[in-house]
Amino acid sequence: MTKAISVVKVSGHCLDDHDLIEQFARAVGQADEQIVIVHGGGVEISQLQRKLNIEPRYVDGLRVTDADSLALVEMVLCGSVNKRLVRYLLAVGVDAQGLSGVDRGLIRARKMRHQTLDMQFTGEVVSVRGDVIVDLLDRDVTPVIAPVSVGARSNYNLNADPVASAIAAAIGANTVVFISNVAGVYVDDELASSLTRTQALELIERGVIQGGMIPKVESALDVLSSGVPRAVITDLPGWTKRGGTTFTGTEAESSVSEGLCQ
Repeated sequence: MTKAISVVKVSGHCLDDHDLIEQFARAVGQADEQIVIVHGGGVEISQLQRKLNIEPRYVDGLRVTDADSLALVEMVLCGSVNKRLVRYLLAVGVDAQGLSGVDRGLIRARKMRHQTLDMQFTGEVVSVRGDVIVDLLDRDVTPVIAPVSVGARSNYNLNADPVASAIAAAIGANTVVFISNVAGVYVDDELASSLTRTQALELIERGVIQGGMIPKVESALDVLSSGVPRAVITDLPGWTKRGGTTFTGTEAESSVSEGLCQ
């Protein structure tokens, strides 16, 4: 019987702490489904930028990546963070392989479009070679993917959330899980275990979902739009207990995902 596939995007907040990264690695090792990991590392990138007197720049919550910052992003994401995560996974018996969107042309990218600002080397997904990932899964290898991707004339720094969504759609994954430092979406001080697209949009409009939670929810809704049937926002303890907030789409979106999985 074919195992379900989950794409798990883990934020950098979980990857610079020994106890958290060890807990994450053990959870991956104990998972019943096949796991594809996409990771961030923004905190460590910003720390290194400041050490080198490069002030981090953001627009609409996205890092603006100049040429000097791209070199740091590649160093941190493809190097220290990626290899640290692989090392912890190997230590608990997970056969993990680290790679970036550049390797084998896994993720093709272009410069991100913005109405008023040149995003320089900040990119967006053009295409994903799902066969590269599926081949690793068929060999019981857990891919660990840094979201640095290849363009026509340069590499690009991509936000890990849309990368996770695009990968999930390309391989027919069942679920995308976004693990950060928040347990999920709270409504009237209680954690919402599940939300439909319509409910989530209504909560945003009413101001119940606000601030930094809005882009997280929008990323979850983008997963549904890509044809993947489920998205989950949670923290590390929530993921290990199958908690968090689960988002489900419309019947039309579910039928798209069934077509991708055939």
